[in-house]
Amino acid sequence: MKLVVQVKLLPSPEQVAALEATLRACNRAADHVSKVAFETGVRDRNGLQKLVYADVKAAFGLSAQPAVRVVKKVVDAYSALAASLKAGRLGGPSSKGYRKAVGSPAVFRPEAAQPFDDRCLSWQTDVRTVSIWTVDGRMRGIPYTGSADQLNTLAGYRKGESDLVRRGGKWFLIATCDLRPSRSRGVRAGGLGRCGPRHRQPGHHLRRHQLPGPTAGPLPALAGPQTR
Repeated sequence: MKLVVQVKLLPSPEQVAALEATLRACNRAADHVSKVAFETGVRDRNGLQKLVYADVKAAFGLSAQPAVRVVKKVVDAYSALAASLKAGRLGGPSSKGYRKAVGSPAVFRPEAAQPFDDRCLSWQTDVRTVSIWTVDGRMRGIPYTGSADQLNTLAGYRKGESDLVRRGGKWFLIATCDLRPSRSRGVRAGGLGRCGPRHRQPGHHLRRHQLPGPTAGPLPALAGPQTR
């Protein structure tokens, strides 16, 4: 089973400025990639990446992995749109919502969430800090906080990408955790090994849900009235 854990970042003013600049740069890049995808009709990850990768790095100051993640974010947005159209969520081809959705490129809010993989974001769970790539250089030692259950689950089960989110002037990281048994985590039949108490599983108080796939509908990261 997979779930997501949200922790709150406690960045310094200097770190806040770097995080803000990074989200804005990534989303300007996403708008550019989205326009290319719309104009060329190329919406598969490999094909689109070949078209825009060099431009995204040069024009928006992104390093290799953030550029790749931007392309994936755009591809996921168009995949979600295609799924919504197929399911009839926006009405038929003659409806206003349908025509609006297919009539212009997807647009991303300036501070829409941005995914980071382990090459650009590292967790120091023992001291509760993260190190994250930004357009102003690597920001190290950013503290984070959360409930005891969230922190234990994060330390024992985090796997894959994490999303950097700004909401209400506050900063968060949303991390994917995989609770499926694994020998590498020391999980034994009848309970947990070194990851926590044997009588219950970390994360038992957390909200559980299926992670959205490419057919989960429109992404919440897209802009309000221009959401695609």
